Amino acid sequence: MIFEAMTVGSFLSNCYIVGAETTKEAAIIDPGADFVRIENEIKELGLTPKIIILTHAHGDHIGAVKDFVEKYGTKVYIHKEDAEMLKDGNKNFSKILTGKSMSIIPDVELEDKDEIKLGDLNFEIIHTPGHTRGGICIKVENIMMTGDTLFNKSIGRTDFPGGSFEEIIQSIKEKIFKYDDDTVIYPGHNSPSTIKSEKLGNPFVK
Repeated sequence: MIFEAMTVGSFLSNCYIVGAETTKEAAIIDPGADFVRIENEIKELGLTPKIIILTHAHGDHIGAVKDFVEKYGTKVYIHKEDAEMLKDGNKNFSKILTGKSMSIIPDVELEDKDEIKLGDLNFEIIHTPGHTRGGICIKVENIMMTGDTLFNKSIGRTDFPGGSFEEIIQSIKEKIFKYDDDTVIYPGHNSPSTIKSEKLGNPFVK
């Protein structure tokens, strides 16, 4: 697996490039902004962008999606519960956050426990509502990209439409913490962690 993390945009969202060694195809997780930077990194890695998987539909995680779709025909995946938000620039806050309203129609609406194949890679979809109704985590090999559900010693906001503190805590405890302690967490903002570290030190899920 080829893996690269980038922080993009004024809201410092994390974008992840995950490439298959066999086919040199790339999945882009949450291309929130800075299309040219992400594209250049993908080229440096010798990869071709094939799919975009969105952990949720908020504007700071979707800003470069249309650029990839228009240039590369990249397919867009999002959980079905966030699909309508992705299509509406007011609901996804893109107009508020970026000054530009973005309406994106996904190619695939995901469900819990779906699997996405890319070359020799298998992306496991874990529905983790709480930040949004359709928030997901994405596990591939020994890493999990947690979007705005679980951060390093913190959790995502739950005061937006579709958010729920009770749901996000349940998602973390029942759907994320069941995986191996050494699973590396790559969140939607800030630095990586591990499941063990979050179990022991995250004050929100004690």
